[in-house]
Amino acid sequence: MIKSTVSAVLIVVVLLGVPLGVIDALRISEAEHAALNQRVQLIGFQLDQQLAVTGQVDEKVLAALVPDGDSATLTYPGHDPVMLGTAVNDHPKSSDPYIGPKPRQVTAVLTESWSPTEMRIRGSLLLVLGVAVLATIAACGVAFLQARRLSRPLSDLAQTAERLGSGDPRPRHRRYGIPELDRVAEVIDHTADRISRMLATERRLAADASHQLRTPLTALSMRLEEIIAAQDLMDVKEEAAVALTQVERLTDVVQRLLTDARDTRRSTSTVPIDVDMVIRQQIFEWRPAFRSARRPIRVEGVRGLAAVATPGAFAQVLATLMENSLMHGAGPVTIRTRTTGGSVVVEVCDEGPGVPPELGARVFERSVSGRASTGLGLTVARELAEADGGRLELLQQRPPVFAVFLTAFDPLT
Repeated sequence: MIKSTVSAVLIVVVLLGVPLGVIDALRISEAEHAALNQRVQLIGFQLDQQLAVTGQVDEKVLAALVPDGDSATLTYPGHDPVMLGTAVNDHPKSSDPYIGPKPRQVTAVLTESWSPTEMRIRGSLLLVLGVAVLATIAACGVAFLQARRLSRPLSDLAQTAERLGSGDPRPRHRRYGIPELDRVAEVIDHTADRISRMLATERRLAADASHQLRTPLTALSMRLEEIIAAQDLMDVKEEAAVALTQVERLTDVVQRLLTDARDTRRSTSTVPIDVDMVIRQQIFEWRPAFRSARRPIRVEGVRGLAAVATPGAFAQVLATLMENSLMHGAGPVTIRTRTTGGSVVVEVCDEGPGVPPELGARVFERSVSGRASTGLGLTVARELAEADGGRLELLQQRPPVFAVFLTAFDPLT
């Protein structure tokens, strides 16, 4: 930018300064020559008048018309040429000769030193050169300031883009007062926001996936342990069938994660489900673990309820609540079913210490846990319930009572 600006200014200076200097020099030279001719005309006219009136030449009167330092050469009939003034030896410059009318036809030539005129010409040229130098210096200064004004934002934008490419998507929200650069900065900030949201979504998906896969894998591991410990062939077949069911559930969880985990809108895969069947399935899967902990599982409430939900999602929510009770609760686990309004309610409670008072409703927030756990289980379970149009609530902190609200299935609608 500095080079281009200075080059443009130099071109302008050359194109304007050189002709201006030449024109000014010619103007000074012509003006001085015109003044010299005017003075010689005055001397010649005076000489012609003297001869016409008196026939004599008064050299004193004529000498008074010759400026100091100049010399005038007069020629008139019957006399030798007469020189008035001081002979000029320093760059003499003569005027055009004055030639009077006939019959006398006197002539006069005025000579002066051209050195002062040359000094004026040189002064004019130096002035033009000085203005050109000042214009060039000013152009360099303006170009330098403008280059700094543009280079700093460009360098800053390059650093922002490099930082964005290195994995730091935080937007900087800097503006520079230059519309084009501000537009680039705005686009980079928007890109950083999108990348940040995408990374957050990916991290959340990875955390949710790991947690949702952990529960069926834990249940599958328990069934495999039961198979190892079983002595009877029928028991092995029964446990293998349950393990196969767990594998199918695991496949369903993976498929749901791939298709629906990124979408928080209402699920489109909801179907009428038999609530009792899902509860029995979960009890059958978790009974060995609760039996090992010497904790019974009880089922109470209304039977034969049907709700609208995704079978795998509801089973995952119920499995999360039972796992949560197994890890953090105590005493018998009670699964209670009831209806309220147009909803089917499935409650899971135990006799453990429950949710600490300082947590309260925050227990559903991501990464919030009262004990050494990931803090994702209840969060993911609530999201799964909400995706089916239901909700997961903490009805009571001590002893803990969690409730899943699902839309009741009405065969008439």
